[in-house]
Amino acid sequence: MKSKGMLTIALGFFGAMAALSQAPGPGQRQGPGVQGPQDPRYQAVIAACKNPPPARGGGPGPGGAAAQGQNRGTAPPPAVQQGPREYTVTEIPGVIAAGQQWKTIWKAAGNVADGIVGTKDGGLLIAQNDNSAVLKLDKDGKASVAYKDTNTGGSLSMNSKDALFVAERALNPAIWQLVPQRKMLANSYQGDPLDCIGGVLNDLTADSKGGVYFTMGGLFYASPAGVVTRYGENLRTNGVILSPDEKTLYVTNGQTLAAFDIQADGSLKNQREFVAFQGGGGDGATVDSAGRIYVTGGSGVQVAGPDGKYLGLIPTPRGVISTAFSGPDKKTLYAVVSYGPRDSLQAEIIAIPMIAQGYKGRAK
Repeated sequence: MKSKGMLTIALGFFGAMAALSQAPGPGQRQGPGVQGPQDPRYQAVIAACKNPPPARGGGPGPGGAAAQGQNRGTAPPPAVQQGPREYTVTEIPGVIAAGQQWKTIWKAAGNVADGIVGTKDGGLLIAQNDNSAVLKLDKDGKASVAYKDTNTGGSLSMNSKDALFVAERALNPAIWQLVPQRKMLANSYQGDPLDCIGGVLNDLTADSKGGVYFTMGGLFYASPAGVVTRYGENLRTNGVILSPDEKTLYVTNGQTLAAFDIQADGSLKNQREFVAFQGGGGDGATVDSAGRIYVTGGSGVQVAGPDGKYLGLIPTPRGVISTAFSGPDKKTLYAVVSYGPRDSLQAEIIAIPMIAQGYKGRAK
């Protein structure tokens, strides 16, 4: 039975590998730095799927128009990209003091900042799509390359045992572990390559067992053995994060945040609406030591209590796509700004002092 199963997976990958051998046409780009749906070989891979993705957004062919879009998290709508804008931070008791200001600590051109996580020395790790690297930004703002050749790595997560994972977004997307040893966790679902789910491998959060929850047009769990299972109904997912005690999983669902109860084997039950956002949908997420959830979006970082009560908004000068706590005593909140047209994207990391403290039991 094991041999038959392996043969099925191998046959499922045959069409994908044949597509990967095709050369790009004039003016086309492929390979590292290019997300799967923008690769000229994408349609050939999708055509070979045993379970092809449904058409999205009314677009032509498998995967639809929406599956072709550039992913940098979920970009804020164009109206809020025209910044920087004026903002005023008001007090959220126990979270942030009134009058605090965001400060830009790093900037660069390109799709080169997403899926940030804090480091124990008060710095950040930053996933970089365009150059397939992971950048380390130390506590003084000095940048260096921590990891290379991530095949369009677009989001990072470090679990409570310091295992670091990256979501690789190129054709034949995959969840890879970078630390303590570099190895692939998962790149298939039901015998097909992950491409067959449709769209872009988006965000992830790693549990203490060695598994990873990730979003890709839905919510999935890659077990420590690499078996991928889908969960949830009627979800429009983007950011995903574990509660500090790993008993609850939160995932953005359009303009709401959905919650699931986590079982001993990593499976999910009891899907429910946890909180509704005010002023747009959500993107990346993090938690603090008190179990509050922070979710980025076009208007800033929205904050909810562990009881599902909406606590308020930390406004930002532009829309933000990812967030994490780090800095001295983990009391600085960092966020990723990404704006501009696809061919001239700009990325920034901004930071703001907090009353709240990030959860020290894991990086994010």
